[in-house]
Amino acid sequence: MDWIDRQPLIMFVLVALTLGLAPFVPEPHIWEKLKMLAAGELTRPLDIFDLLMHSAPWVLLVIKIYVSYIKPRLDNGADAK
Repeated sequence: MDWIDRQPLIMFVLVALTLGLAPFVPEPHIWEKLKMLAAGELTRPLDIFDLLMHSAPWVLLVIKIYVSYIKPRLDNGADAK
């Protein structure tokens, strides 16, 4: 997790907005795959791989936000008691 701490938040945001949403037309790929998952149509290995690849930047962004902003606040709150 050390490499996540060294990277700026803006890098994770940019990667999530570009690679996480590409291609943009007719709809973002991640959105298409999530709809397929909800409908139970995500069965082909290529579609599952696509979902994993397009969701990875979003997962990393959530981890970065948690590690950088949420966890330190939780840790400080525990120390105050």
